[in-house]
Amino acid sequence: MAQNYATKYASKVDEAFTLGSLTDAAVNQEFDWEGVSTVVVYGGETSKLNDYKMEGTNRYGEPEELGDTKQEMALSQDKSFTFTIDRKNYDDTMMTKEAGKCLRRELDQVIIPEVDMYRFKVWGSKAEKKDYAASITKTNAYEKFLDLNGALDDAKVPAVGRIAFCKPSFYNLLKQDPAFTKNSDLGQEMLIKGQLGDVDGVAIVKAPSSYFPIDSKEQGAELIIVHPLATTAPKKLLDYKIHDNPPGINGWLVEGRIRHDAFILNKKKGAVAVLFKGAAPEETAPEETTEG
Repeated sequence: MAQNYATKYASKVDEAFTLGSLTDAAVNQEFDWEGVSTVVVYGGETSKLNDYKMEGTNRYGEPEELGDTKQEMALSQDKSFTFTIDRKNYDDTMMTKEAGKCLRRELDQVIIPEVDMYRFKVWGSKAEKKDYAASITKTNAYEKFLDLNGALDDAKVPAVGRIAFCKPSFYNLLKQDPAFTKNSDLGQEMLIKGQLGDVDGVAIVKAPSSYFPIDSKEQGAELIIVHPLATTAPKKLLDYKIHDNPPGINGWLVEGRIRHDAFILNKKKGAVAVLFKGAAPEETAPEETTEG
């Protein structure tokens, strides 16, 4: 008989994501995805400033209809997992292979890393600001950090709440940079999973190198700075079922399904900046046209 554990373990799943995910603190859940696969976000435009005129009928300027933009966000990641627990293995392990522990292990070792890496990939491909450094050393690592953080300043991103994700190798270079040592605060209370310190008010989180994306020119990301207001990232555990003695198996067949995605809001792309190691890709010159 199949048992549906989606409802029973829903709160545990949310808790597991919050405690286990490196990126949950860097995204927001502002939109309601309950019962839907697509959310539409409308963004309002603004009006330009005019010089006020002291005469005429349109003294404030020529009025134009205020427009808006529309961004559709549709969940694209639909993942599943399945495994069996043979009754002999269940008995021989003193009943330790029970549903909750299996789900927790699947979350910790497979699902949460998959979701984190997908978010890193989205940031790497959709970031408005992309810097490239031919080499990163212990004498310029902090400078590169400042350049990236400055891009968020220029985009008028709030200073409070920024999070910097970096490779272990980049963090090691930061630690050896005298300028970093002078400006860091490693003694503060760590509120974000994986947080190692704070630099200029930006939380520093070290993530596995395998999490960081590679761009179209095969350059690997070294540092990503984001603000949670930029990214919405829904995740849903749709099903988690245990089939007791299904045909052909003396034991249990476990099946699960999760849907997730990550979206950078069009109006807030400036709140994501990425540093790639390598030469900057060459810009493609526009094709010349000849009039016939």
